[in-house]
Amino acid sequence: MTASRAALAGSNVVDGVVDAVRSVVGDAGGTVALHEPEFAGREWEYVKECIDTGWVSSAGSFVDRFERELASITGSAFAVATSNGTSALHVCLLLAGVQPGDEVVMPTLTFIATANAVSYAGAVPHFVDSEAVSLGVDAAKLDAHLREVAQIAGGVCVHRGTGATMRALVVMHVFGHPCDLDALAEVADRWHLVLIEDAAESLGSTYRGRHTGNVGLVSALSFNGNKVVTTGGGGAILTNDAALGRRAKHLTTTARTPHRWSFLHDEVGYNYRLPNLNAALGCAQLERLASLLERKRRLASRYRDVLAEVDGVRFLDEPPATASNYWLNAVVLDEGHAGARDTLLGALNDAGYMARPLWTLMHRLPMYAACPRADLAVAEQMEARVVNVPSSARLAS
Repeated sequence: MTASRAALAGSNVVDGVVDAVRSVVGDAGGTVALHEPEFAGREWEYVKECIDTGWVSSAGSFVDRFERELASITGSAFAVATSNGTSALHVCLLLAGVQPGDEVVMPTLTFIATANAVSYAGAVPHFVDSEAVSLGVDAAKLDAHLREVAQIAGGVCVHRGTGATMRALVVMHVFGHPCDLDALAEVADRWHLVLIEDAAESLGSTYRGRHTGNVGLVSALSFNGNKVVTTGGGGAILTNDAALGRRAKHLTTTARTPHRWSFLHDEVGYNYRLPNLNAALGCAQLERLASLLERKRRLASRYRDVLAEVDGVRFLDEPPATASNYWLNAVVLDEGHAGARDTLLGALNDAGYMARPLWTLMHRLPMYAACPRADLAVAEQMEARVVNVPSSARLAS
């Protein structure tokens, strides 16, 4: 294809996607946000109760209630609320036994918080590739990589090149689409890696009928302002292990031992507790979770239908045997149109439809450029081809 024909084809794809987004969400009339919170329930009532009673900090009934309701919704035995998703993931790594100097296997295709949490634990990210269906870690490719670089010695996985213990595998459910947890759990077990789920984006998503966050030993959720459910800022640790659930609560509350008045702390702990004020907001949001999920799936269905009529792209659909919350909807350009990504981003934003690319891959960032890594060809291809489009639940109303 000549350069001029390629430019024309790219222009046709761009126009087609912009028209498709317009047909789904209507004329922008300003700016249509990528994902915005919705407060249409008892949020003000619950927050006002905190203010009226003075219970606004890390103690209060809404924190306990929020944890109970999260456990019930996700099917996890224990939920521990935290100040944000990054702090939740940091504690997950500590609960998994990650030590300074260990390597943690994780996708390069993820949000920066995943890699930063590994750094907070004093460990080193070891980046692996993703597959193009869910954008999650590719289990088969991971297994092949470990066969090349790792060995089991003394009951632990050791990187032959660095001599470091490879302690854990963190998998991430990108945009709410569950990754292939069964296959990944098999690989983790084979290589003596503790499986941790970065479920920050997947509240309400299920894998083979089970809520995400229940296959890994521990998992992390996020309730940032742009998530399906928000507490303003907040996160949670999920686990089905009673001892880990108690330890998670202990670590996130400065490791203070119970006493009527004394400040006794038995180890280094963290001030990661979610304030009651934020938990109150979260409780009201959880009451409306079913409605939010239903409308987000309806919006995704509309995108799926209209994008099927646009040549050169596909809609990033939920993987088989899963139900996604469709936190963010995504357009995937065909390989031949990858060069049109930035043009598409510009055209969508110029038309008033907020759009963004995938996160910059972790191994491209200066602080992580020297970290060990596998072949990352698929992640690099997808980085050049994926564009997120407006995904707020209200757009389906």
